[in-house]
Amino acid sequence: MNIAFLASYNGSSAKAITDACFEGELRASPTLMISNNSGSTALEWADDKGLKTACLNSKTHPNVEDLDTAIAQRLQDEKIKLVICSGYMKLIGPKTISSFPNAILNVHPALLPNHGGQGMYGRHIHEAVKANSDSKTGITIHIVNSEYDKGAIVAQKEISVLPTDSVDDIENKVKAAEPDFYIETIKKILSGDIVL
Repeated sequence: MNIAFLASYNGSSAKAITDACFEGELRASPTLMISNNSGSTALEWADDKGLKTACLNSKTHPNVEDLDTAIAQRLQDEKIKLVICSGYMKLIGPKTISSFPNAILNVHPALLPNHGGQGMYGRHIHEAVKANSDSKTGITIHIVNSEYDKGAIVAQKEISVLPTDSVDDIENKVKAAEPDFYIETIKKILSGDIVL
């Protein structure tokens, strides 16, 4: 199964997933990395690992519909069956979503529906968890739809939060668990244990 990644910056989970594929832990072929950021380190490491890469953004395609079409077409050209978002900071367009129904996954560093939606990313999420005095946070893997963090939940992992945990502590706990949980979830999708 050919898989592709969408990442805006480092794509650290995508890198871990790619390594798991190359090591035989996941039976999939990492094929393509798309980024909206020409300076993304994800494009660099993906190229180093032999993946095809593309920078597609508002500079390459000023019209939003054209950009959406270009992303969908590039994924189709590579015969992609599963699209994995790894820190992709842009809303995915309707053409791409309709071309890959129930085949685009995103990871969110909280237990959705809590702390989700536009503007809830990165450190903002962990600050909200701390400000709320939440006793738990976690990781959500969900199907991508037309709204930020609103797609069907595929899998969740809870992570306990201690009253003494700082925002950095919370962020580090989630970041440490995210790649392995993403890999574990993809493995279940590939084996049929999770049906999208």
